Amino acid sequence: MSMAKGISSRAHPLWLAYILHRVSGLALAVFLPAHFWVLAMAMTDPARLDGFLALTETGIVKLAEFGLVFLLAVHMFGGVRLMALEWLPWSPSQKTLAAGALAVSFLVAMLFFMKAV
Repeated sequence: MSMAKGISSRAHPLWLAYILHRVSGLALAVFLPAHFWVLAMAMTDPARLDGFLALTETGIVKLAEFGLVFLLAVHMFGGVRLMALEWLPWSPSQKTLAAGALAVSFLVAMLFFMKAV
């Protein structure tokens, strides 16, 4: 018997939490090579790195950093929720845990954004 009995719609909050966790993981995987490339500039071309770091003071980059921190928090708290799902008995409060994970992720990202601005 499936623990997820009754979850048959792709509009179900837990399915959406699953998709958000997957998409955030993919976005972070795409970001990492770009991040390592920028870090490599510190050793290979410091002047170019300085120019790139000046670009990070623009509003659009700060907004993108908010998105990145949000995706990181969503992925982290979504992973914690999945571990709870794996290790704890199934309960109807899983939707509440998913919503709480999203809310905490947004709070973390907003705190980062407010400090950056």
